[in-house]
Amino acid sequence: MLASIIAAFRLPDLRKRILFVFGMFAVFVVGLHIPVPGIDRVAMEKLFEQGTLLGLMDVFSGGALRKFTIFAMGIAPYINASIIMQLLTVAIPSLEALAKEGEHGRKKISQYTRYLTIALAALQAVGMNTILQRADVLQATPFLKIQIVITLTAGTAFLMWVGEQITDKGIGNGVSIVIFTGIVASLPWQFYRTIEYTVGGAYKPHQLMLAALLFLGTVVGIVAIQQAQRKIPIQHVKRVVGTKIYGGTSSFLPLRVNSAGVIPIIFALSIQLFPATLANFIPEGSWLAPVGNLAKALSPGASLWAAALYAAFIIFFTYFYTAVTFNVPEVADNLKKYGSFIPGIRPGKPTLEYLDRVMSRITLAGAIFLAIIALMQYWAPWITKVETFGLVGGTSLLIVVGVALETMQAIEAHLLMRHYEGFIK
Repeated sequence: MLASIIAAFRLPDLRKRILFVFGMFAVFVVGLHIPVPGIDRVAMEKLFEQGTLLGLMDVFSGGALRKFTIFAMGIAPYINASIIMQLLTVAIPSLEALAKEGEHGRKKISQYTRYLTIALAALQAVGMNTILQRADVLQATPFLKIQIVITLTAGTAFLMWVGEQITDKGIGNGVSIVIFTGIVASLPWQFYRTIEYTVGGAYKPHQLMLAALLFLGTVVGIVAIQQAQRKIPIQHVKRVVGTKIYGGTSSFLPLRVNSAGVIPIIFALSIQLFPATLANFIPEGSWLAPVGNLAKALSPGASLWAAALYAAFIIFFTYFYTAVTFNVPEVADNLKKYGSFIPGIRPGKPTLEYLDRVMSRITLAGAIFLAIIALMQYWAPWITKVETFGLVGGTSLLIVVGVALETMQAIEAHLLMRHYEGFIK
């Protein structure tokens, strides 16, 4: 691996791309420390300790929301806009036709996604102002509120531009790398607090060792499942065109065990934490207080029943999102159209039923895996008694490992094109 990294830096084009990514890292980290005025920092810290949707948003902003800097909303509005456009492309025939037009269609959909990102960012900034004001965290005049909305929206737009620049001039998927950078940027602070608590005697050596083993085991599990595929053999029929024979070869159709990625966890956590977020604004002693207490009890880490509900949500959304992104009837129809078939399975409806059955089974394995990883975020502090290192399980670790694998494969592709040995043998 070290030899491959050295080889990558010896190639001028690849070295330039890698250094460009590091340059964007530096810009992002600087933005994480430019604060927005008008915030009570102590009250903000207390708000985050209550376990609401703000904590989920803070994961994608690299701690910028907790500090309320210009990148407080992170790249989350762009992710939401991309998911919405992806779902609309399936639901609206005109958008589906546009997506099939090739490069022109993809550019138009990207343009619509950018417009929707700005609208969602502005709406989210207004909502954030309202939430923070009601929680007595933000003390601002109407003019300052408008200034905050413009600043936060501009911060999201800038991160969207950074992501696109990394995709174009750097390595890997730019938006994924921006999220990765945000999560990794909070690690030094987590390490510092963990060491501080250990020196102070709050953590014992065996607790830290258990946390490290749990972390490494989770990483190994994520790598194994993220790379896992079910390879369906495909036989291509021979075709005679003029004097030449085409086809007659065999290949395979790769079906990923976890084709939904981290999206089901985000959906499930957003839905389950939404009532708890609203409950924080119910005054104590109000007739709605019992409803607020019930809503807070639905948080994934509150009880065994809440954890079971969280797992059920994740499994449901894994199947839902897989069905949206992997169109089994279309795949079966394309195989029949191009004269390809699965050995032992007749083309048409039998192929569709076979693919649907296989996809349902492997998706169940992927869904259970996602549920365990998501719950590990709440189980790990209880098992290890180490509460200052939050990268054991959950959305953060899944994103970090997934983006690291994706970027490594992108670097490897550049090396293989130039006849260098890659990372994976």
